[in-house]
Amino acid sequence: MGKQNYTIVVIEDDPLVNRTVEGILADKYNRVITYTDPQRALDELHILSPDLILLDIFLGHFNGLDILEMLRKQGYTMPVIMMTAFSDIKMAVRAMKLGAEDFIVKPLDLEQLEVSVERTLQNYDLRRQVDILSEQLKQEQPSEILGNSEGMQKALELAKIVAAVPDTTVLIGGESGTGKELLGRFIHMNSPRAKGPFVTINCGAIPRELAENELFGYERGAFTGATEKIKPGKFEQAHHGTILFDEIAELSLDLQVKLLRVLQEKSFYRLGGTKEITVDVRVIASTNRDLEKLVEEEKFREDLYYRLNVARIHLPPLRERGNDIVLLATAFVKEFNKKFAKNVSGFTAEAVELMKSYPWKGNVRELRNCIERVMLLETGDIITKESLSFLRASMTPVIGTAKQPVEIKDGQHYLQISKTGVPMANVIKDLIIQTLKITNGNQIKAAKLLGISRAKLRYRIEQLGINISGKNIS
Repeated sequence: MGKQNYTIVVIEDDPLVNRTVEGILADKYNRVITYTDPQRALDELHILSPDLILLDIFLGHFNGLDILEMLRKQGYTMPVIMMTAFSDIKMAVRAMKLGAEDFIVKPLDLEQLEVSVERTLQNYDLRRQVDILSEQLKQEQPSEILGNSEGMQKALELAKIVAAVPDTTVLIGGESGTGKELLGRFIHMNSPRAKGPFVTINCGAIPRELAENELFGYERGAFTGATEKIKPGKFEQAHHGTILFDEIAELSLDLQVKLLRVLQEKSFYRLGGTKEITVDVRVIASTNRDLEKLVEEEKFREDLYYRLNVARIHLPPLRERGNDIVLLATAFVKEFNKKFAKNVSGFTAEAVELMKSYPWKGNVRELRNCIERVMLLETGDIITKESLSFLRASMTPVIGTAKQPVEIKDGQHYLQISKTGVPMANVIKDLIIQTLKITNGNQIKAAKLLGISRAKLRYRIEQLGINISGKNIS
C-alpha cells in the first residue's frame, strides 16, 4: 500500500523529537516537514497548505498555544495536535478551547501518536465532506445512474476506467439534462479521491464579477464587504477531492487563463492575497456546447480546451436511449410515491409508447419533471396515456405561418394554435427558440429583442429545456 497523500507539519524545537516523529510518519504519509524555528514555519505555512500540524507548546520564546490562537484568527482550519512535556490539565483545556484536535504528553507514545494522527486526518476529511454535502443536500438529486442502452453503457465503462486514475482531467459532453453532473459524481465516488469532497460550480449561474471570489476565495480588504480574514474558494474546498465545472463554456476568457494556470501549477492566489495556495484536486468539466467550434471562433481558449480534453465522455440524449426511458420513469415513480405518499404501480402500454416517442428535448431532467407533475395530480394507481396528455399537446406544432407567406413587420408577430389549446409553456418555449434563431444563438441580443434581462432568459432556457448547443437550436 502506497503512502497517503497528506502533508503534515511538525513544529518542535527539539531536533531529536523532530527526527523521531518524522521517522514514524514518513513511512505512511506523503510529506512530513519538520521545523525547529517556529517563525520560519509560520512564514512557509501558506506554501505547504498542511493537512495537519503537530505543535509543541513550549518553543523557547514562542508559546504553542499563542501560535494556535493566531492560526485560528488568520482563518487556518487544519487540525492541530498539541505536544508538551508537562501534563497540565488547565493547559490541555485551553488548547481544546482554542480548537486543538488532540493533546499528547511527552515522552511521546509512538503508537498513540500514529493513532491520533490517523484519527485526526479521518475526522478532518469527514468534516469537510459534511460541509460540502450539507449544501448539496438542499436539493435532492438522483444518486444512481440508470441505463442499459449502448450509449450509456459505453459512457459508464469509460467513466470507470477514468475514475481509477485520480489526477486525469475529464471532459463530459452532452445535451442539457442528460446527467453530466451525476456522471461527474460517479467518477469521483469510484476513484481514490472518494473520501475527499466533491464540489460543483455552475459557470453559467455565477455573476462574472463574483466568479473569481467563488473559485479562489479572498482575503480581508480585497473588495468592499470582504471582512473575513480568509474566505476559502471552491478550489480550497475541493482539496484532496474533485471539482466539477458545469457548463465550462460559460467561463469568461480571463478566468479561463487562471483556470489553465491552476491545472498546470496546482496553485493560485486568493483575491487580494499575496501568498500562493497549493491544492490537490482533480478537475472535471462538462458542457452542452461544441467547444471545438468555440475555439475556432476564439470564444474558448485552445490551450485550455486541450488541457481539459484528456479523457472525453459523451452522454447520449434521452431520445436515443430506447427502453432507458421506461427504466428511468419507473425509478422516478418510486421516488415520488414516497415523497407524495402515493401507490402508483407503473404505466399502461399506451403511456409507455407515448413516452418512448416523445422527443424529450430537456432529457432526463425533463422526464423527471414530467413524472413529478403527473404524480402530484394522479388519483389512480397507474399512469395512463391520458395522464400524459400534455406531452401529446406539446408534440403538436403550436406556432406556424398561414398557408401563404406572411410578411411580418417590426413589432408584429403571428401566432396560430390548435383548437384544443396548448400549454403556455410551449408557446413561450417556441417564442424563445425563434428569437434565438434570429440572433444565431446570441443570448444577449435575444434578451434585448424580447425585452427581458439576460438572467431571466437564461432561467427560461434551462427551465424549458431549450438546447442551444451547436448550430441547431431546439
